[in-house]
Amino acid sequence: MKQIGVGFIGAGDIANLHAKAIKELPSAKLVGLWNRTKTKGLQKANEYQCNFYDSVDELLADSNIDAVFILTNMETHCEYTLMAAAAGKDILVEKPAASSIVELQKMQEAVNKAKVKCMPVHNYIYEPGVYRIKKMIENGDLGEIASFYMMYNIHHADEVRARYPGVVRQILTHHSYTMLYLAGKPKVISCLTHTVDPSLAPQENVAMAILKMENGTLSHLSTSFANDDQAGEPWTCIIKVLGTKGSARYSYRDWVIHKPNGPHSQTFYSYPESIKNTTIHFIENVIGKDQAPLSTIEDAISCQKIIEACEYSVENGVHVSFKS
Repeated sequence: MKQIGVGFIGAGDIANLHAKAIKELPSAKLVGLWNRTKTKGLQKANEYQCNFYDSVDELLADSNIDAVFILTNMETHCEYTLMAAAAGKDILVEKPAASSIVELQKMQEAVNKAKVKCMPVHNYIYEPGVYRIKKMIENGDLGEIASFYMMYNIHHADEVRARYPGVVRQILTHHSYTMLYLAGKPKVISCLTHTVDPSLAPQENVAMAILKMENGTLSHLSTSFANDDQAGEPWTCIIKVLGTKGSARYSYRDWVIHKPNGPHSQTFYSYPESIKNTTIHFIENVIGKDQAPLSTIEDAISCQKIIEACEYSVENGVHVSFKS
């Protein structure tokens, strides 16, 4: 396959992981980037040894760029996806893919009209351990699935927490897609949230959702920026599937390096590896081999419906019937 030229819209923390993955791929080259803050953009362009563009329009006009990675804040994803699709670029868009179902539908219409590829990031499902669980479920090795769990407890510093949306949109989006991938669609959703020390940032930093799936399986999704789990067998980031014939687990704690990584105080090695796997799948499989992504805009719409149902449940104190 020919070398794919990539452009970054946005150069925040997550750009470091995508840039590292591209650097290790002979089939791709990071051509350049744009960032809202020019000083930071120039610094990152120098670090990545790529071009810096003064505007998104200038980046999209570069014929050397075949694909665009949209790595900005959630509120701008729809706008930049529409611009990239109109420019004929294939698109990888970070999560959450958009702010609303309406925006996602606009994105879907734009990429279909332009006949370009668009892959929202749901990096957990590109991990070999999660894929193995998927095959065990599909093969019937675990029997009838009784329950699905996904727990996340990673402390985020106040300045990081303040610039993110609450954990419902920032983290439960991942939980929701992983649940859709492994356990199917929900039928009923109930969610509660809590904000530990709201004077530092008003967004919720703890959330728990209980869901009953269409097939009867119960799912428990839990996330927190307020704390680490330092107890034995910690729930740092863990997925468990319990069935009548067996069970399976995936955990961040199986691979840990004692050095900071982005907003994390330690490097949970499977996290950067999952971003790398996502980038490789997009470049080599989706673009290079014309394969469908494991995560689509249709999936992002289903995730957004779950997130909005969780928010409605929190606001109104009710169980919410889910309509796919």
